[in-house]
Amino acid sequence: MIRSSLAALGAAAIAMGAGVVESMSAQTPAPPGAGHSKYSAPRTPWGDPDLQGVWSSDEEAGVPLERPTGQDKPKVEGSELEELLEQREQQRASTAPTIGGITGAGPTHWYENWGRASARTSLVVDPADGHVPPLTPQAQQRQRARISGGSFGSGPFEKPEDFSLYDRCITRGLPSVMFPAIYNNNTRIVQAPGYVALTYEMIHETRVIPLDGRPFAGEGIRGYLGDARARWEGDTLVVETQNFSERANYRGAGATLRLVERFRRVQRKKLRYEVTVDDPHTFTRPWTAAVNLGPGTDLFEYACHEGNYAMRNMLSAARAAEAAVRKK
Repeated sequence: MIRSSLAALGAAAIAMGAGVVESMSAQTPAPPGAGHSKYSAPRTPWGDPDLQGVWSSDEEAGVPLERPTGQDKPKVEGSELEELLEQREQQRASTAPTIGGITGAGPTHWYENWGRASARTSLVVDPADGHVPPLTPQAQQRQRARISGGSFGSGPFEKPEDFSLYDRCITRGLPSVMFPAIYNNNTRIVQAPGYVALTYEMIHETRVIPLDGRPFAGEGIRGYLGDARARWEGDTLVVETQNFSERANYRGAGATLRLVERFRRVQRKKLRYEVTVDDPHTFTRPWTAAVNLGPGTDLFEYACHEGNYAMRNMLSAARAAEAAVRKK
């Protein structure tokens, strides 16, 4: 496990640089059931709401992004909750043969508890039906024309660039990195006057985001995590991000993707994260997802690197398959 002090991480994060962006005019819709209490977050020495620490989405791991077919409630209780938790436990058990011994799968203690205590039925809170809005016709056309889907697609696997950024250990991408996965669900938040830094346990990327209201960079400056600016709205940290690289490709959205993220400490040990995804070239309307974060542990090492054996082996296997076809 890699451990460092928050102060050291903050200094390292600032050295890494930050993304920059232009303010979005659209406001994040208040998701149903956000339930902001009258709790007032503690303050930093310079007066900002204090969100610092390591926060984990483990309690909602296993909650799907979209509500399952046939389910019409954002939350369930009583016998419905018991049935939902049993289904999640069965789903977790069904994956047992694929983890803990298979090459590349990792030991069983890597895997999270899959949100067996969460009564939520989806991370999507707007639209109210818990589903990501349909793709626009032009987005559907782009999808049909898109070549490969990384290691989960059918190729071609000619060069490293044919793989996704996640395959290449570069980034899991936004906003995916804030959604619970099967492991590495921690996020560390560090604050300094005029800045906030977020470090994600998976791949260890750090965003250093200014709070000073500076103008956004031009559209020619793009990044895998976009360019970000932040501000405070009461106790809520609002982060607006755009200028994504076309390679980012979140659910078909790339260069025209714009995000509004909201972080609010709603209890001493609970942080609410909400993100509104807005891309009129990809989705027929903006949509919002929310994740409740609880106290996490210190960050574990995520020993992934570009050029790892998996990618090299997939490329060599593709060459071997081509050679076998030529011999016929």
